[in-house]
Amino acid sequence: MIGEILAERYEVQQLLGKKAGRRTLVARDLNTQELVVIKLLSFGGDFEWDDLKLFEREAETLKSLSHPLIPRYLDYFEVNSPTIKGFALVQTYIPAQTLEQYFQSGRTFTEAEVKQIAKALLEILIYLHGLYPPVIHRDLKPSNILLGERSGNSVGQVYLVDFGSVQTVLATEGGTRTVVGSYGYMPQEQFGGRTVPASDLYSLGATLIYLVTGTHPADLPQKDFRIQFEQVANVSPGLTRWLQQMTEPSLERRFNSAAGAIAALDKPQTTNLPTLVVSKPDGSKIQLTKNGDSLEIIVPPRFPSSLFFIGSFAVIWNSFIFLWTIGALWIPFPVNIPFALFSLPFWAVGLSMIYTVLFNSYGRVRLHINQQQILFIHELLGFQFYRLRPLPRENIIKLVYLPTHHTTDSEGNRFQVPAQLDIWVGVQKYKISASGISHTSVKGVSYCLISEAELEWLADELSDWLGLKIQRE
Repeated sequence: MIGEILAERYEVQQLLGKKAGRRTLVARDLNTQELVVIKLLSFGGDFEWDDLKLFEREAETLKSLSHPLIPRYLDYFEVNSPTIKGFALVQTYIPAQTLEQYFQSGRTFTEAEVKQIAKALLEILIYLHGLYPPVIHRDLKPSNILLGERSGNSVGQVYLVDFGSVQTVLATEGGTRTVVGSYGYMPQEQFGGRTVPASDLYSLGATLIYLVTGTHPADLPQKDFRIQFEQVANVSPGLTRWLQQMTEPSLERRFNSAAGAIAALDKPQTTNLPTLVVSKPDGSKIQLTKNGDSLEIIVPPRFPSSLFFIGSFAVIWNSFIFLWTIGALWIPFPVNIPFALFSLPFWAVGLSMIYTVLFNSYGRVRLHINQQQILFIHELLGFQFYRLRPLPRENIIKLVYLPTHHTTDSEGNRFQVPAQLDIWVGVQKYKISASGISHTSVKGVSYCLISEAELEWLADELSDWLGLKIQRE
């Protein structure tokens, strides 16, 4: 086809790629004298209508996109020549090689360069996934990523191309789903025809694993559907953990957005820290439910041994105050008023003790986080107490875990401080502790006790869902 003129305008200069029913060409636009890329879909013996559906979707998607690191739509026309019959999509030409070509030519990438590539592609995905409806690439891999020449400390300009497998949310509604993608770079859910924005994050993670190992992900060993790359990748523990979360087989444990992934990549990684428990301890009655939109922790009551003493003392205290109040009321009016008012603070203490006993017998604590807000609720006998004003989810800035430790007070007395997990929401924090659960704006603690093993498990689950690394102090 070299030298052939298509649509009386595009002179074919070079064949870039060829596979069943498809060709990718470099051509010169005779009107502008600029180089363009033409993708051809030809009618032949192996032609399928799904191919045409995807081809037309790519054209419509490119027409709607406007990003400097994505090829721009130029033209779309029918081809009816002696050598080929089909359709052609014309887009801007980018003078750069693919990551696959660079790697095959012997180029290697440092960890800093891998991070630059990751950030550039995540920025593109933030744009694509932020559209309405979101645009999911579905075939992110080294051969679909172009890289310009190095410039100083920059790895080179990064481009995302080939939207032939693109899917929008609306495109899946009311119709069949076509399974597309490249083996080794596709997450589990994509094999079932279900694709979400986080599916592109998996593909990006697998692409970066290829860059740091030199081996295609499909050729690396797997365990429980996880790519086992750690032994052959010479990268820092921080980047290793980040890549592990990018390529989590479970959607619940993977980063749920490109913005969350890029934020985690930018955060300094702590090293040499003990690994927290990642499974629910046996016998735990704590309920944890989560999906891509929300996470909820329900801590049921757990009657501590000290509560028997509190309950007994509460009975004695309130009985005494009751008798005192009755006696005060029997005094002639208005002399009895000061005596009755004098009993009110003591009633407050007594009722507080009763509430503590009831809550630890029948109450529970609920911590609910969704994409918009975080809620902290005490529930007792169907009623809700201390329901604080919801705080914005985006204000959650860090998780701080403090293991059990000992300290000394001002008088030199040594005592044990229970383990605790602090969820910082702006300048406020929620404290989940082995001695109870509290919030900085509420005085007092609910005594739904949590073991240290349960606390470590909850810390790990919150870290995975929020995309925040656990800081230990």
